[in-house]
Amino acid sequence: MKRIINLTINKIIYEHAVEVNTTLADFLRYELGLTGTKKGCDTGDCGACTVILDGDTVNSCLVLAVQADGAVIETIEGLSNEDGLHPLQQAFVEKGAIQCGFCSPGVIMSSKNLLDKNDNPSNQEIREGLSGNLCRCTGYTKIFEAVSSQCSDNKGGSHGKI
Repeated sequence: MKRIINLTINKIIYEHAVEVNTTLADFLRYELGLTGTKKGCDTGDCGACTVILDGDTVNSCLVLAVQADGAVIETIEGLSNEDGLHPLQQAFVEKGAIQCGFCSPGVIMSSKNLLDKNDNPSNQEIREGLSGNLCRCTGYTKIFEAVSSQCSDNKGGSHGKI
């Protein structure tokens, strides 16, 4: 059985008929072609499918698309624009925080949400903010450095909501 849902994803409004058992991750990837949202464990353990839904990070593999009806969603595809990468994405590149890249979209979305809510988190707050994201390549140090580089104290002033 299908149900019509309305969503705003990366500032674009969508009206779509979806099966009631379709996850948000599957909807984003297979219905809309937003393949930056990765499917890792499909059980909410790895964070590869992290998106921002109504201002909070969620594992999109654990949310049904129908549950997101009326929501505002940000995915990794919504960060860059015609001018290039988002500053946080650029920091991940410059700090060597991207290796295989599979976890990167989820980690970056968690980092963005953290910095949107707190533009100068402590190292402990960064660790806690990213605790739902697993990475098998980097050892996390470079990831933490990339996020820390975007904190207002490390940029010579407030960067605002990034």
